Amino acid sequence: MAIDLRNHHVRNKNRTAPVSNDPYLLLLVKLYRFLARRTDSKFNKIILKNLFISKTNRAPISLSKIAETSAAKEGKLIVAIGPVTDDIRVVEVPKLTIAALRVTQPARERILKAGGEIITFDQLALRAPTGSNTFIIRGPRTHREAVKHFGFGPHKHKKPKVTSKGRKFERARGRRSSRAFKV
Repeated sequence: MAIDLRNHHVRNKNRTAPVSNDPYLLLLVKLYRFLARRTDSKFNKIILKNLFISKTNRAPISLSKIAETSAAKEGKLIVAIGPVTDDIRVVEVPKLTIAALRVTQPARERILKAGGEIITFDQLALRAPTGSNTFIIRGPRTHREAVKHFGFGPHKHKKPKVTSKGRKFERARGRRSSRAFKV
């Protein structure tokens, strides 16, 4: 057997299992690993990959965004990998069927009150083993507070990490044209 010299020390950085020790999540991984292997459906492969991802990449999704997209996807089962959160700006919640890892208590109450239904991923595997008549939805990953500080150099519109927003903090060079330059 020869050594692949071109990719000799190249490591695959993609996760093959979740870092979490949550027994329920590990059982879901076992289930969807089986479904991804035994069915030709791409849906199960996507769900399996999304069960591995870190908490920062599993962004929460609001009820308003789900209601907005469900209007176009009438009668489809909505699959959300991240947590589903409530949005008080939505006055009327439509009747929804959601499969999610986690749903906050206020969002759960509003969905059930509207005549909707919340199912777990093992129930989803029984109801739609190949992902037929489902719709996967994801929260915005770039809306975290930390992401606003990313980027290097001027003119990147990155948010400065400031202790306070007072008169004495980051108001001199680079912030006023009277002090050398303004970005």
